[in-house]
Amino acid sequence: MNNPEFSENKHWYALYTKPRHEFKAEEQLKSCGVEFYLPTIVRIKQWSDRKKKVTEPLFSGYIFIHGNERDRLIALEQYAIVRSIFFEGRPAIIPDWQIENLRKMLEKGEDIVVTDKLHIGSKVKIINGPFKDIEGIVYESANQERMLAITIDLLRRSVVVKIPRDSLIEQKSGAV
Repeated sequence: MNNPEFSENKHWYALYTKPRHEFKAEEQLKSCGVEFYLPTIVRIKQWSDRKKKVTEPLFSGYIFIHGNERDRLIALEQYAIVRSIFFEGRPAIIPDWQIENLRKMLEKGEDIVVTDKLHIGSKVKIINGPFKDIEGIVYESANQERMLAITIDLLRRSVVVKIPRDSLIEQKSGAV
């Protein structure tokens, strides 16, 4: 097949899932052999009688796949997946560096917040400390804590984490 749409070039795609079906989508993608990434976070939930650690998707209603067009079409056949995110009439491709930055940030297990109301600031790269080599946007919170945001542009969401004061930051020019 010489169709360039079905080439072996792999890209990251974001897919919408049915409400509260992110883990079901993960199971279905695993069973059909499509490479996926479901970023999760552990939160403490309070019930009337106890507290419990609960693993939740970081982005409610989304899962990411890494594959070619054939893999994307296979993923769309799964019951828990609703559709792809499109940009300008084509399936939106998420840059590898955005997924890598997200993975690095989540590996640290720090206090993380997802927001869609980010104040744009300086583009930076952390050059030491627990978030070394992560690139993002720094801004000050209301209580003057330095925060780092990693943005998944197509989702219009940012993952925000507190930066330790002793982390060195290098200002970047141009795109992050």
